[in-house]
Parts: sequence; C-alpha cells; structure tokens
Amino acid sequence: MKKLLTAITIATASFATLVSAQAADLPMAPTYQPPPAPVVVRQVYNWTGLYVGVNGGYGSGKQDPLNIITNRFDNLSTNISGGAFGGTFGAQIQAGHVVIGLEADIDWASITGSGVITPTVGGVGGLGTFNSKTLIDWESTARVRVGYANDNWLFYGTGGLALLGAKTTLTTPGGTAVCGGVFTGCTPTSRQAGLALGAGLEYGITPELSAKLEYLYITAASLEVSSHGEIRAGLNYRFGGM
Repeated sequence: MKKLLTAITIATASFATLVSAQAADLPMAPTYQPPPAPVVVRQVYNWTGLYVGVNGGYGSGKQDPLNIITNRFDNLSTNISGGAFGGTFGAQIQAGHVVIGLEADIDWASITGSGVITPTVGGVGGLGTFNSKTLIDWESTARVRVGYANDNWLFYGTGGLALLGAKTTLTTPGGTAVCGGVFTGCTPTSRQAGLALGAGLEYGITPELSAKLEYLYITAASLEVSSHGEIRAGLNYRFGGM
C-alpha cells in the first residue's frame, strides 16, 4: 500500500510540473488597444466665385449747389448727408491668402443738403441771396478689390470709378424758381463722374454667404468737384467657393 501511495504522489507531481511548463510556453493574451480616432480634415474657406448682394449705408460730405448748373460763379460749399441702398455684383479669385476681384454697384440715394447762398463772381456779388437744395438721388461705382484672406476673414482695399446723379433747386426768398429766370438756360440736373476709394472687412458666414462693412470716399465732378464719404454694410451670396 505504501509503495502505491508513493507512486501516485510521484505521478501527480510530475503531471503538475508538465502542465506548468506547458502553460509557461503559451503566448500572453494581447492587451486591448482602442481603435485610432478618425482624422478630421478641416476645409479652408474659399473666396473664389461670382457673387451678387445688397448694400446700404450713410454718407456725408460737401457739394457746391451751383456746380451742377453753371461754372460762372465762385465756389460754394453746402453740407450734404443721407442714405443709399442698392445692389452689388462682382467676381473674385483667391490664390493663397491673396484675393483679387472686380465689384460694381448701383444704389438709390437720398443724399441732400440745403442752405442760403449768395453767388459771387471774383468775390463780387450782385444777384442777391437764394435758397438752395442739392440732391444726389443715385450713385454707381465700378471698382477693383484686392484683399488678404485669413480663412473666413477678408481684409481688402478698393478703388475705381464713380458716377452720380445730382440735381439742384434754387429759389428766391419768396419761393420763385431761379432756373429759367436769373440763371437763364441753366439745367438743374447733371451726372457727376469721379473716383471711389476705400477699404473694408468681410466675413464668411457660410461657404456661400458673407457680410461686409466698408468705407468709401467718393469725389466726383460735373462743372466743379464735390466729395462725400460713406459707411456701408452689405450681404453677398457667392456662386462657387468651397
């Protein structure tokens, strides 16, 4: 019996040793690795495309009420101010950070000024004193835009041609119209051609829609020169881009 128990003990120990050795040779279970996070590719805002829009703003400056109807008198200066609203269309292309384009607009305007004037020739009067009212009732510009794009932001300068529609009404203190009377043959309306210069900031709200804020200085002439500055805001919708 004793020999049998000894044999069983030895066999059990040998089996346990064999199992341990085989377990040591087995490879370790792999450590769990989470899947890599997806790579998000961020699109850069693209300002390239054709666009249409609306704009509106407020302007103020100076106008000689007589320069629309005659150049026979010395320069006068009447303050003018008022609003403008209209449409915009343009095209631009982006290369790196540089954006170059052409933009044109045509606006209805009500930029007016009035006052009491005494026309003089060489500093000498003689015709009396009149009431004057000057009105710029429409304006149009065609300009180049050159800007620096920083993703959704566009900083730009602009310059080009301007065309204004202006008219002047002169009356005596009693209310009698002057044109056709004292100023024989005068024409109370005129187109003024000139230049527009300015700068602005535009922000891309969506790939197609952007909002802008700009300043334009417009100087124009018919028989003499008038000038005014405008602060404008606008929305543009672009066909193309991202």
